[in-house]
Amino acid sequence: MVVALIIACEVGFWVLLAIGLLLRYVANMPKASTAVLLCEPLLELVLFVTTVIDLRNGAEPDWKHGLAAVYIGYSAALGHSTIKWVDARVAHRFFGGPPPVKPAKYGAAKTLHEWKTAGRWVLAAVIAIALLQGAIWYVGDDGEIGSLRDWQTKMLFLIGINVLIALSYTLFPKRERSASSAR
Repeated sequence: MVVALIIACEVGFWVLLAIGLLLRYVANMPKASTAVLLCEPLLELVLFVTTVIDLRNGAEPDWKHGLAAVYIGYSAALGHSTIKWVDARVAHRFFGGPPPVKPAKYGAAKTLHEWKTAGRWVLAAVIAIALLQGAIWYVGDDGEIGSLRDWQTKMLFLIGINVLIALSYTLFPKRERSASSAR
């Protein structure tokens, strides 16, 4: 049931996003669009409550419960930026909006962009780790918590990868090629 709900939440995310954008650009109802888009966190709340109920009813914690925590972390930390990214492209492509702002390709601006991206992913992982730890405490020592601990390890790995990527742009900033070296 948890996997089906995760899939339903993902589908619901894109459906709400499409409805919100249609209200904004086709129906010219920006307040209604904002209201619909603000309903997106309710999907994660439903998933969270359902996962807790599943564990309370005696389900053994497994990869599905871990995946639910990771999905909630991703949605909480990266959902807003995903919505902004899609909104900018839909506005430009279909409704005459300005071209989306592209991230910097070189120098300090590129480094800053990479750190902001890493920060979002780190936040997603930290939220997932916290939810997983809550599930571990909730289940207690009597339950099988190995799969939840495995998800926590994966989230620590995710943090490490994102920090390393951002750090690489700090230590080795990408520089624009000069006209003489481009030949």
